[in-house]
Amino acid sequence: MRYVSTRGQAPALNFADVTLAGLARDGGLYVPERWPSFSKGDIVQLAGKSYAEAAVRVMRPFVADALSEETLSDLVADAYGGFRHAAVAPLTQLDANDWLLELFHGPTLAFKDVALQLLGRLFDHFLTARGQRVTIVGATSGDTGSAAIEACRDRSAIEIFMLHPAGRVSEVQRRQMTTVLSPNVHNIAIDGTFDDCQAMVKAMFNDLAFRDAMQLSAVNSINWARVMAQVVYYFTSAVALGAPHRPVAFSVPTGNFGDVYAGYVAACMGLPVDKLIVATNINDILARALQSGAYAKGEVYPTITPSMDIQVSSNFERLIFDLYDRQGKAVSDLMDTFQRSGAITLGAAQLKMAQRLFVSARIDEAGTKAAIAEVYRRSGVLIDPHTAVGVAAGRRQRADRAIPLVSLATAHPAKFPEAVAAASGVAPKLPAHLADLLSRPERCASLPNDLNRVQVYIRDTVTAKA
Repeated sequence: MRYVSTRGQAPALNFADVTLAGLARDGGLYVPERWPSFSKGDIVQLAGKSYAEAAVRVMRPFVADALSEETLSDLVADAYGGFRHAAVAPLTQLDANDWLLELFHGPTLAFKDVALQLLGRLFDHFLTARGQRVTIVGATSGDTGSAAIEACRDRSAIEIFMLHPAGRVSEVQRRQMTTVLSPNVHNIAIDGTFDDCQAMVKAMFNDLAFRDAMQLSAVNSINWARVMAQVVYYFTSAVALGAPHRPVAFSVPTGNFGDVYAGYVAACMGLPVDKLIVATNINDILARALQSGAYAKGEVYPTITPSMDIQVSSNFERLIFDLYDRQGKAVSDLMDTFQRSGAITLGAAQLKMAQRLFVSARIDEAGTKAAIAEVYRRSGVLIDPHTAVGVAAGRRQRADRAIPLVSLATAHPAKFPEAVAAASGVAPKLPAHLADLLSRPERCASLPNDLNRVQVYIRDTVTAKA
């Protein structure tokens, strides 16, 4: 399996190289040269398998000869062995044909753990084999940071720098990052939005001299290995609900388009996905793009769903690549236009193609709170605000109630206790391993929204430890 850039100018890489590279050197994102194909028989064989066993089968074609099956199995077993639920990603029934896919049983209580616990081990394996070190630089709107830090802390071959927008993540989200005092972990609070943080990370990767000197690598969802790991739970949940003998619909709260894009990959592989419902908050660039074809930045508004407070959805470029027949030049031209003007318009044929699988909905703050309250009232289940956006969007946009609808529960409600308590009347509690989180000491640098200042900080920190 080889990987190509969405912009067509970077060299094709194997799985190990693409994992360590993160962003392509032409500014594009890596995708497989071709989609693996799973037959109905292949999908049937996933039934009854443990999550780890299913993960190896689903990911094996993407890994190819970069890892032996035994090594992949060992890494997967280690990544998920510490999850608090034996099923890793269990389903909870809400209604006759409505389900929650619980993705928050990892160490940091968010769906990012499912991918990042594996990614940290992949980094460690490949770097140790090569005798190399990397500097990981990432941006987070809340959950990626803590999951990446948890996966990379205390690993001798990695220095990790995580940028987050100051004052725009929940207190629990912030403290899950800043209370990790491992010497290879460096948190940076940026005076700006998540989009500012994400743009800064991309700029560092596109500064090839800095990238090479620091040996940069990425853990954001621009890293293909993260998307690959997320594909697995679409298969496991669909099979549990009857696939491949019947289709399943998914509603996915999303800001950066990575999680829902993994569902698209599953569909490309042969999973019978009826619809992928793209659920956004009022920062609705994706909802607007999928409804009208106009992909245009707007102002970023702070909400009770901070992980979705995004107006530039990086992984959307991966979908655009397929919509434009994998023509790198066309994608490069579109993204250059977007970089300059903040807006592009999908062609009519491309929009029609996207709408065959994707539908979308914008859920405002009142709708989010109402969904939290309704789910608790009707089922006794507490959900976090991001999950509530997915539930509300799914109920608004589902086309056929006979088809199972799976809403992705992307975070534990205790990560957003104030919002959940205000909507439901019940204050969710943190699990025991995080019970003292709010009293732990913190360490974090505060920097302005200035690329040069951040690069100097990273260079000086890495140089001092060399």
